[in-house]
Amino acid sequence: MARIGATSLNNDRLPWRVMVNTAHDPARQTPAASPWAVVGVSAFDERVYRTILQHPDAGAGGWALLARASSTQVRESCNRLLGLGLLQAPDSMGGLRAIDPRVAIRALIRRRETESELLAATAEEMATAYEAGLLREEPSRLVEVASGEGAIAARLEELYARAEYEVCLFDTPPYLAPPSPQVDLQADLLRRGIVSRGVYAATALEDPKVLARAWTMAELGEQARVLPSVPLKLVIVDGRRAMLPLTASEAGGYCAVVVWHSAVTEALQKLFELAWQQASPLGQPVGDGELSTGEQTLIRLLSAGMKDEAVARHLGVSLRTLRRRVSELQERLGRPAGSSWGCGPPSVAGSSVLRQKS
Repeated sequence: MARIGATSLNNDRLPWRVMVNTAHDPARQTPAASPWAVVGVSAFDERVYRTILQHPDAGAGGWALLARASSTQVRESCNRLLGLGLLQAPDSMGGLRAIDPRVAIRALIRRRETESELLAATAEEMATAYEAGLLREEPSRLVEVASGEGAIAARLEELYARAEYEVCLFDTPPYLAPPSPQVDLQADLLRRGIVSRGVYAATALEDPKVLARAWTMAELGEQARVLPSVPLKLVIVDGRRAMLPLTASEAGGYCAVVVWHSAVTEALQKLFELAWQQASPLGQPVGDGELSTGEQTLIRLLSAGMKDEAVARHLGVSLRTLRRRVSELQERLGRPAGSSWGCGPPSVAGSSVLRQKS
């Protein structure tokens, strides 16, 4: 990169000299609020750049006067702007001049984005080294305890925010109240393109609110499956960090533990994968006109692996009426009497009228 020396900037177009107090270097003034700061341009360099844009023929002396700075400060600023690609070095065609900002600024932004991506690519490697050091020198720091709903919610939000590619969870009571913040966190994950896989306990889905939330998340893109029960409440982020409950007091106070990457998180991930293989997909009916809305709802409830009594409560009918409807639906669809609608292995729980979320 060409640097601008005193000679190349001494071709002053204006006959006067500027006396400037240099006790405080303006090049060091970079207000945090300035959008230029994020691409490494100080407030002073921005002022010089704008001066050059507005007065391209003023020359070094004129730029120094207009920027209220010394020639040395302007020369150093021009070298920085050259390095950022905002100025073009003097050549046989003329002196120092600005590059079209529409081109230069966009190129600068792209370069910063590339640099950020390269830096982010090293994060995983550095995190592995960091966690290995903790495990060797301070193993107690690999486990953090959060007490109370507020602390747990805050740690959960932090875990979700740090997710890079996947979140796996076991969904079972008890639930933080209200559950809406966690729903928002999960929805944000999916909008960010993070894979979310959830295994729901069928007993939890007997709660209409939990079932509605599960369906909502599945519609947003969550890969949802169901088991009759899951061993514990669990969230695993990127296979490296996990959150699980320690205790739940009768008074409703909760205590959870966050575990960093270690043999514990690896074991929890293997536990999740085993449950995932055994669970059946949470199905959604296809709107092909073959089934009524009520029949589609019935199939969704049955595919969630819920007991007959829970399904009847959801529909507001008696157990006898429910069984009659199920029998009629099985006959219409050609399913054998007594066949399972869900919560077995995927090969058993599937249905030709269900669009499975795998």
